[in-house]
Amino acid sequence: MKQHGRILTLLAVLALGVAVPAAGQTAPQPTEAPEPQQNAVNRDPILELNLTPEQRQQIRTIRGDNKIERAEIGERLRAANEALNVAMNADNPDEAVVEQRLHDVASAQAAAMRMRILTEIRIRRVLTVQQRETLRLLQRQARQVQRERQLTSPTERQIRRDQRGLNQRDGLGPFAPRRKNQRLP
Repeated sequence: MKQHGRILTLLAVLALGVAVPAAGQTAPQPTEAPEPQQNAVNRDPILELNLTPEQRQQIRTIRGDNKIERAEIGERLRAANEALNVAMNADNPDEAVVEQRLHDVASAQAAAMRMRILTEIRIRRVLTVQQRETLRLLQRQARQVQRERQLTSPTERQIRRDQRGLNQRDGLGPFAPRRKNQRLP
């Protein structure tokens, strides 16, 4: 889910950047893909994709076409999360009600993801093969930066575990068996 979030964030930046071009400026015509910059954090995907004015307009149209539906889905997700919080924070939470609220949240999240993915597909269709390759490169680099941020030295991880009281004697040390996809603290 986080991976989708990073990719969608990159596409959102692309779409937002497209929606706000500088007055009186036109985008450069597509040429060879620019050399990737070393620092993926400070990159401007709009410049690196080298979109034409026509592509920018098409992307604006794609985002505008489903703006109302995106807003409705967002509101549905906010309401479902609020209802879940209310159900969980009741003096005597009813498991059946909480379960229903969880189902509502999951349904709203699925609708939001579906909307994001379909929008991404439509935007990708606007891009040239070279631009899609550049986008994939940017996405890979963004994922790598995220991984690097999440990874800390073993000493730092051990300090965090100790601070939380999750050390070897708790059976949660570095060699303790873990469930599939369980993340380190």
